[in-house]
Amino acid sequence: MRPSESVTARGHKGRGPASFHPGVEEEAEIILTFDDNRLASVVFGQFDQNLAHLERRLHVVATANGNRVTVKGTPEGSELARRVLESLYDQARQGVVLSPGDVDGAVQEASLQGTLFSSEEVPVPGLTSFDQIATRKRGPVRARNAAQNDYIKALKKNELVFAEGPAGTGKTWLAVGYAVSLLEQGQAERLILSRPAVEAGERLGFLPGDMRDKVDPYLRPIYDALYDFMEARHVDRGLQTGMIEIAPLAFMRGRTLTKAVVLLDEAQNTTSMQMKMFLTRLGEGSRMIITGDPTQIDLPPGQKSGLVEATKILDGVEGIGRVTFREGDVVRHDLVRRIVTAYDEATRRGEHVTTPQALPGRRA
Repeated sequence: MRPSESVTARGHKGRGPASFHPGVEEEAEIILTFDDNRLASVVFGQFDQNLAHLERRLHVVATANGNRVTVKGTPEGSELARRVLESLYDQARQGVVLSPGDVDGAVQEASLQGTLFSSEEVPVPGLTSFDQIATRKRGPVRARNAAQNDYIKALKKNELVFAEGPAGTGKTWLAVGYAVSLLEQGQAERLILSRPAVEAGERLGFLPGDMRDKVDPYLRPIYDALYDFMEARHVDRGLQTGMIEIAPLAFMRGRTLTKAVVLLDEAQNTTSMQMKMFLTRLGEGSRMIITGDPTQIDLPPGQKSGLVEATKILDGVEGIGRVTFREGDVVRHDLVRRIVTAYDEATRRGEHVTTPQALPGRRA
């Protein structure tokens, strides 16, 4: 059942939400009452942190009282806030533990829905809603922006998907989540994880142990995602039985990978030869996901990135999807988005920004 609501509108000047919108005299007030007090507290967040984030994003004032929330702002902002809160309530009913990041996703989703209807029309619940993946441990995970939505759709549609973009956009995390969902649904028998062992501008020296011990430091982000989507005991059992395999890129030559989900992370650090070798490992019933950030290439001078080359050569090939994330798609901490944006703006202005290729011993 959806929350009940009441709506009022009145004129005002120089107070409340009008300070966010100078010159706007109309203020709308929407009161939402949720049926379930417990789910309402999930929507509002600990110490109402989700409501505070909603206020910052939409320039409204949201006041919670028990299972009721009053939203004040411009008519457009208040209506958007209503749709966001209803979306968050639906997610809470599915067992999702909401965070400010989920608020961001709901804002983008509601904004997208609003552009498809005139002011007289009412959006149909679920129409144009962002796609999602689901695993047993995590439950449903919905895309938080349009780029992630395109990414999930591409993963479901194509046998091979390239995902490019800056850190923090969810490329690897969503890829692992989708791979785990295929394993749990029986659509794949193995998960194979690979990553080039290229040091990011520093020498790590000799690493002791067997092959897995040597490769583990490079694959730690993938392990973190695995433990997010699977119970620890299932991850450990999968590693022991071979259902989850850690395969250094150099050891992939000569193999044909069937009925598997194969993930290549940090692909910008593959050479042209390595990328071609990896792509031709795809066997019957398998899917490949290749992620990387072309702005963070750590290859030695004179070597071309296999990721950059492959996306150009394979552009338009049937069965291959490609999704490009931008700095505005960063979904980690909001500060990460601002950091990435600041670096990109500095680069566009021509200011000196040290990159892996500009480090000592590398070409500028």
